[in-house]
Amino acid sequence: MRIVSLLPAATDIVAELGLAADLVGRTHECDWPPEQVADVPVVTAAGFDADRMSSREISSAVGGAEHHGSSLYESLYELDTERLAELAPDVVLTQDLCDVCAVSYQQVAQTLRVMEAGPRVLSLEPATLPQVLECLEEVGATLGVQDTAERRAADLRARLAQVAASVAGRPRPRVAAIEWLDPVWPAGHWVPEQIACAGGEALLASSGQHTSAIEWDELRRADPDVIVLLPCGFSPDRTEAEADALTGRPGWDDLNAVRSGRVWVLDGPAYYNRPGPRVVRGAEILAHVLHDVRVGEPVAHAEARLLQPLRAGS
Repeated sequence: MRIVSLLPAATDIVAELGLAADLVGRTHECDWPPEQVADVPVVTAAGFDADRMSSREISSAVGGAEHHGSSLYESLYELDTERLAELAPDVVLTQDLCDVCAVSYQQVAQTLRVMEAGPRVLSLEPATLPQVLECLEEVGATLGVQDTAERRAADLRARLAQVAASVAGRPRPRVAAIEWLDPVWPAGHWVPEQIACAGGEALLASSGQHTSAIEWDELRRADPDVIVLLPCGFSPDRTEAEADALTGRPGWDDLNAVRSGRVWVLDGPAYYNRPGPRVVRGAEILAHVLHDVRVGEPVAHAEARLLQPLRAGS
């Protein structure tokens, strides 16, 4: 079977199912597992250079695209339609959850409509943690490996149950998960459930919620016990480099999480931003962050680290 994945989480799922060798196309952001996807042809590109832009500039660029209505998809992501047709996929995996995160279903559908032998298109739209694992089973059924998918999903559910059991009965710290630094944007969808599973109480967003930017004072009023920074698409190193977008705001030093030294930088793209199998590892990491509990492999510095003060007096 020839598979094109137009969503990084879908690429994660294909690899989880042992079908990475069947990938014939991917997005420019599909980077896991690196040794299995590096040579897979890329069929998308970003419409702007995020590596050279600040959080605020990226947000402004995305917002500007939104104001152009139907041109949003083309302005954020470019889809190489000729290359896609040459690859002749049997199945295309895409999404209709977030037009800012990946090529949209609408754009894919418009492209495939002109192909003579249209592939099967599966759009993934999970908004909650259970739905993420259900997507694994749905993709498995579509790709003809339903039994494998059901076994892998059962293993992942068992790991989540182990996380919950490891923190049962402990005090539940109040947690603010920040998905974007400037403007401040709380993480919704499945992240509040990851926090709850790991023994915390999620603030500013609820399970399955598609969030929006909030005013800085809303975070100050919430005064969380723990802040976790997991910006969408940012590595931990880049998050640290741009953390002054938060730490430079008035009242930052007065937040309970800051005074107690409980501000963490996490790997958002790997474990929190993408609705793939690695969200389970994200819950395991949060158990370490919130309760210093080990579930699964030890948590590496690349996965979670305390935010170090970037300026004198901070």
